[in-house]
Amino acid sequence: MKSMFSILFSLKKERTIEQQVSEIQQGNQTLHNQLIQQYKPFIIKTVSNVCKRFIREEDDELSIGLIAFNEAIEKYAPHKGSSFISFAELLIKRRLIDYIRKEARVREVILHTDEDDENAVQTYLDTKLSIDEFYKQIEQEQRREEIIHYQQVLKEFGIHFHDLVEQSPKHKDARINAIKVAKLLVEDEKLLKLLFQKKQLPIKQLQNMAEVSRKTIERNRKYIIAVAIILAGDYVYLKDYIKGVLPS
Repeated sequence: MKSMFSILFSLKKERTIEQQVSEIQQGNQTLHNQLIQQYKPFIIKTVSNVCKRFIREEDDELSIGLIAFNEAIEKYAPHKGSSFISFAELLIKRRLIDYIRKEARVREVILHTDEDDENAVQTYLDTKLSIDEFYKQIEQEQRREEIIHYQQVLKEFGIHFHDLVEQSPKHKDARINAIKVAKLLVEDEKLLKLLFQKKQLPIKQLQNMAEVSRKTIERNRKYIIAVAIILAGDYVYLKDYIKGVLPS
């Protein structure tokens, strides 16, 4: 009777995918194979969304997706503020785009070998235009996905976009100093983990590391956190906004 009630009312705590990935990174090969099989439909769906067509088992694109998912398992770091699924999806899309671009360059070489053929030239132009349009669509989708994910992470810190607009440093020097503080934070693994665990800026520690006052750090707290989230995460497009701001 006791065992029956145990079955009926006991609650088994399920491991999150992030916990499973952590176990795999520590050497659980059996779980590694199980996770890949379990998430194969997700991989196929992601590949299909990028390629805009039905994906078969024998397609090279699926192999690229599986390799990218495995790469995501190896490289995932939870303290960077991204869920494993969003990280894996982003990585699969990047690797597929790299593959498609490589294939497009091969086609260009083949088509250029017969430039005298008017049909070949037209085919080349049509293919190039369609590929360029494809790149634009994918980049727009990825940029939009990055912004949506970034907004979700900011909310965990109680920060909204309008806060950043209102409270961002107005002067260039102040922005550079704030970005430098964020960079110091991201480069220190312990402080970065503390940031994402406590959802607070470790002001005291940063004050000791940075050449700015505590008052300056507190005044630019939200901006520093927002920049640190971008630098620590896999935000390819959002990082472009920061790139070039710091002096070389």
